[in-house]
Amino acid sequence: MADLHPVLWVMLAAVAAPLLAELPRQARVPVVVFEILLGIALGPHGMGLLQFDGFVAAMFGIGMGATLFMAGMELDFNHISGAPLGLALGGWGLSLLLGLAAAALLYLTPLAHAPVVVMLALSTTALGVMLPVLRDAGQLDTNFGRLFLAAGTVAEVGPVVAMSLAMSQQYSTWQEAGLLLVFLVLVLFMALASRRQHPPQLVELLRRHLHASSQLPVRLALLLLAGYFVLAEAFGFENILGAFAAGMLVGMATRGHEHKTLRHKIDAIMFGWFVPFFFVGTGLKFDLKAITQDGLTAWLVPAFALLLLVVRGLPVLLYGRHLQRHERLPFALMSAVASLSLVVVITDIAVHTGHIGAPVAAAMVGAAVLSVLLFPALAAQWLVRGAK
Repeated sequence: MADLHPVLWVMLAAVAAPLLAELPRQARVPVVVFEILLGIALGPHGMGLLQFDGFVAAMFGIGMGATLFMAGMELDFNHISGAPLGLALGGWGLSLLLGLAAAALLYLTPLAHAPVVVMLALSTTALGVMLPVLRDAGQLDTNFGRLFLAAGTVAEVGPVVAMSLAMSQQYSTWQEAGLLLVFLVLVLFMALASRRQHPPQLVELLRRHLHASSQLPVRLALLLLAGYFVLAEAFGFENILGAFAAGMLVGMATRGHEHKTLRHKIDAIMFGWFVPFFFVGTGLKFDLKAITQDGLTAWLVPAFALLLLVVRGLPVLLYGRHLQRHERLPFALMSAVASLSLVVVITDIAVHTGHIGAPVAAAMVGAAVLSVLLFPALAAQWLVRGAK
């Protein structure tokens, strides 16, 4: 069975994961967690039916870009401007300071000698994972929901930009900052043009091909993903920044009910095909032996999970009167849910560039999975209890 094409195994895991997520249980477990667990089971550290090489490795890179593209599409700065955005920026700044302090402590161990990597991995928030929790709790359109949307947005955008600056090795720091500014200005210009310029002939052309076999609007979105993917590399940054920027551009251009069909088609392609390769591939790359064989590395998993709660949870103290007393702990727990995709991206790039070793990367990813498993369920239960 090990000689079967890897597409079959990845798609089997992609289908099994949402079915497993539907099984009755007290706490809801995100589908991506099951995709990673199935990747571990199928991979070289499990049954050995699937290897991380060749086609799977190539699709993993594309799936990584697709994941960040969809994260960019979800951002809507119109809903978080003002006080929520200011508090979110202050909270993330405090998280960076706390993350740097945590990295300094971990520097004393023989495994974690990459302070920037540790700081960025600890400062992420999984906005996409927490949106269903907010919706189910009826908090999405409340003050609590708006504050968290702002905090989650900054904690997704910030690490992507910071990581591109910190890990780019092609130019000096000042050159990187200048190129990043040029890159962001280009993205902003394209975004404004896409929102303001709607030639009737182009609109009609795209509408006519939306339901045809050509699927021109969908192909155009994928072309933007590929174009910004390559453009970011040309500027000397990690290509995921380009994928994220392309997602923001497409998201801004497709706001509104009239673009609902197009967004659904993009969702179907990304989440139905590309994204499973990223999360199943994450499981394939997850080295259980590296964690279990060394006692210090094994302890790093709960240590990183606890640090996530401290680094992203403590900034809730800045919100003061903006949150009710019973809302503070859920807000801290939700903020501490690590963005699994970003943690995997950060650690994968850091291992590739030699900033950290595979055992530390596995421990960070394990802590991120643990935060996704535990913190959303605890936050949801606390919100329901506090609302009574």
